[in-house]
Amino acid sequence: MAKILTLHGVNLNMFGKRDPKQYGTATLAQIDAQLSALGKELGVEVECYQTNIEGEMCARIHQAFADKVDAVIINAGAWTHYSIAIRDALAILTVPIVEVHMSNVHAREPFRHHSVFAEVVKGQICGFGVDSYLLGLRAAASAIQ
Repeated sequence: MAKILTLHGVNLNMFGKRDPKQYGTATLAQIDAQLSALGKELGVEVECYQTNIEGEMCARIHQAFADKVDAVIINAGAWTHYSIAIRDALAILTVPIVEVHMSNVHAREPFRHHSVFAEVVKGQICGFGVDSYLLGLRAAASAIQ
């Protein structure tokens, strides 16, 4: 069974509490449960990981390489816009990477319009709330096949 790793970045453990206008009211645990359920439907195993520590995110990406995961979904939160360290860790991967965001980052502050990951990801999905993650999982599963 194919394995897809979903990475949640800085502050995303606060989903459901933080800025519901931008991010909705779903908690991270609820998002992970929806990903797991959809993964079963799609015939893929989904593992979810969240950290607020940049070095831990890099280490988890390195582990994904060692574990030979089949695809990665990442919502790195604010790190998306400036973390060269995470970008370089993602560039090590040889599998499809799908970048997702709950909010439409292009309709927000100008600093959110740029992703340092854009060059190393297969594609980006943003603006659909929890569905951004679910669409990202569908895209990752499709890219594996």
